[in-house]
Amino acid sequence: MKKIFIFYCGILSVLSVRSQDFSAYAKKSFTYGGEVLNYRILYPLHYHAGKMYPLIIFLHGIGERGSDNEKQLKHFARFFLNDSIRRKLESIVIFPQCPDSAFWPSYFDLQFDTLTHLGKVTFPYQPNPSKPSLLLKRLTDSLVKVYVANPDRLYIGGLSLGGFGTYDFIERYPGYFAAAFPICGGGDTSFAESIAKKTSVWIFHGSADPVIHVEYARLYYEVLKKYGADVKYMEYKGVGHNSWENAMLEPGLLEWIQEKKKFKATSKN
Repeated sequence: MKKIFIFYCGILSVLSVRSQDFSAYAKKSFTYGGEVLNYRILYPLHYHAGKMYPLIIFLHGIGERGSDNEKQLKHFARFFLNDSIRRKLESIVIFPQCPDSAFWPSYFDLQFDTLTHLGKVTFPYQPNPSKPSLLLKRLTDSLVKVYVANPDRLYIGGLSLGGFGTYDFIERYPGYFAAAFPICGGGDTSFAESIAKKTSVWIFHGSADPVIHVEYARLYYEVLKKYGADVKYMEYKGVGHNSWENAMLEPGLLEWIQEKKKFKATSKN
């Protein structure tokens, strides 16, 4: 039954993406260690080669995994193509695609076959990232190395499986990203203290989410707040799992992302 459900989600994803024009997102692939990561990249309207730009990475959900380099654009990609957003977009945007057989956080490999819903996820620490996440980190490093991406202005967000992946990235690489915006995901709050003074976080969730319980978001927000983090929380009353639709309409989201810079340690005299 689970495989039929995932297949159905995949068909809907393909039909939804093909009905929209995402040609502004160039098709790319990144190879490292014999493994390949497909991704789509959107450049600012007035992009100049040789200039370093802020970089926004967005991680898709479980239904958009694959190898077509299209399905990952199903949900949030249109946010960055909105006319008013596009004019204000100073950043490069990347939508990587996770293969069918993989996940953004490595701990999902240990649990997925036993889950009917993702509401009871545990977070056993895995010393190594998943292959797609490792490739994405290497891709980001390479863009920084060739002075395309500004290392002080790296951002990451994602929905559902990508929300879990977002938490996993900022937990695994504290301070690497200046800001993160996880949507309807969850993470291991034992890492919150190491994140608190290094990454700004804006958490989104629907109060009626039947797939990923809102308690994950509430708890992470409270723990980050306890450690004095630069954190915001938006809970949409009565909204289910598709809280990304509300997040896309959230006033000031793009401005909030783009204004954040990597936290600098303050010297003590």
